[in-house]
Amino acid sequence: MLKVCINRQTGGDRRGGHYTHYAFTGLPGVDIAALADANPEAKDNFHLCGAKKLYASYEEMMETEKPDIVVLCSRLPHEHYTEIKYALNHHCHVLCEKPLADDLPHAYELAELSRQTDCKVQMAHLARFAPTFQKMKQMISAGEIGRVLTCYMRGKEDTRGGGEDMLVLGTHLFDAACWIFGLPEMVYADVRVQNRPITNHDSIETTEPLGPCAGDDIFAHFRFANGVNGIFESRRGLVPAVADPRMGITVCGTEGILTIRYTGDRSLRLCRNFPVPVEDHNQYETIQLPEPEEIPGASPIDPEVWQINPDFFCHVYYAENNRRAAWDLMQSIKNRREPLARIDSAIHSLEMIIGIYQSAINHTPAALPLKDRRHPLC
Repeated sequence: MLKVCINRQTGGDRRGGHYTHYAFTGLPGVDIAALADANPEAKDNFHLCGAKKLYASYEEMMETEKPDIVVLCSRLPHEHYTEIKYALNHHCHVLCEKPLADDLPHAYELAELSRQTDCKVQMAHLARFAPTFQKMKQMISAGEIGRVLTCYMRGKEDTRGGGEDMLVLGTHLFDAACWIFGLPEMVYADVRVQNRPITNHDSIETTEPLGPCAGDDIFAHFRFANGVNGIFESRRGLVPAVADPRMGITVCGTEGILTIRYTGDRSLRLCRNFPVPVEDHNQYETIQLPEPEEIPGASPIDPEVWQINPDFFCHVYYAENNRRAAWDLMQSIKNRREPLARIDSAIHSLEMIIGIYQSAINHTPAALPLKDRRHPLC
């Protein structure tokens, strides 16, 4: 039986969570001992995830409960460094919300500490666990769209478009691209604010405290292995906050196009109308996904108890794939292997973000992995 604790912390300038606190709820072989949340409102609902006790302090919970695994639900990357470091130094495995950290030196330090303590860190990069992305990866590997030429990635491009969009949401796309295509070799980027190139003195006000961030217009070109090009673009204010976002990933090959949009049911669609990456639904067929593998002994997800709105597929997506991430972490501990979304993989997406800023400020391509790990906005 693995003892699990959850550090949720819902107060302050935080946006809503992604159901990370429910990741272990209903899984066999776990005891959810406690949840930490200093928000006074937590006393009314902390038990919904199965937690038996409520603490205000993360450190007090860790010292008292001594869990095998801790879930870190904060969306704020600057908090992850101290929280993950504390857990690893207490010989505790971690499931952590993305992004990993706000700078590379801290990220590499945590990865080394994970190795030294032999404790696993699983990141909530959920595409790796989602059947729709797994099918995309499988089809690309099987050559079903021929030779891959270009991978197009777009952020949500709402009021957070640009730097915040890249840090919060582009992280998912970058991680998925690395998982599918391998690590990029270089990046060349143009980052602008009010239509002028950024400098290392620029910053933008974000909707939550995220650390160094700049630009309301980002265009980046990556070069992956085997000649695959990667394009990321995000511009602020192109889509109203209430509208369906355009966020997604489109992969163009010599014999077809595969695309996943973070709207509706996030289905995988195939188009044979090459080379134009059309978004006309009539040009696409939806790919039938295999039934996902069931977790033996797991209780069904209860939308009512978990307070999931089934009308929003993204809520179901978060709940199901955080659960898969938790189960994979449990299996990695049991079988002494690395988890699917291990800490090293999260470093790669962070390097892509910082590489974009380095390239834009220096007006030159940046080789990856970065030789200079300093964040140019710090």
